[in-house]
Amino acid sequence: MTRYPCPYLHGEVELGEERERHVAERHPDLLPEHRDRLATTLADPDLVRRSERFGNALLFSRWYDDLRTGKHVVVVVVSASEIAGRHWVVAAYLARALKGGTVEWRRS
Repeated sequence: MTRYPCPYLHGEVELGEERERHVAERHPDLLPEHRDRLATTLADPDLVRRSERFGNALLFSRWYDDLRTGKHVVVVVVSASEIAGRHWVVAAYLARALKGGTVEWRRS
């Protein structure tokens, strides 16, 4: 298991082996080559949105000019309501444009 610091959540975000395999299989353009972009996106996002599909999920995103002619890295994080301070990655992907969700925080 890998843990990434996430100042927005005042703690760490876990990336378990099963979820890492899921991301690598479904989004090989992101993992394993751009693992460092996951860490940077969680530590210093451009935007944090609340998921429309899952109320307890946040979508952290950051734009990278040098990633495939410009892409957002989006990391979807779920927080456990019954375990304070536990957060984990459920998905991560590259996106040309961001859609949906309610903006909770934006870099000014």
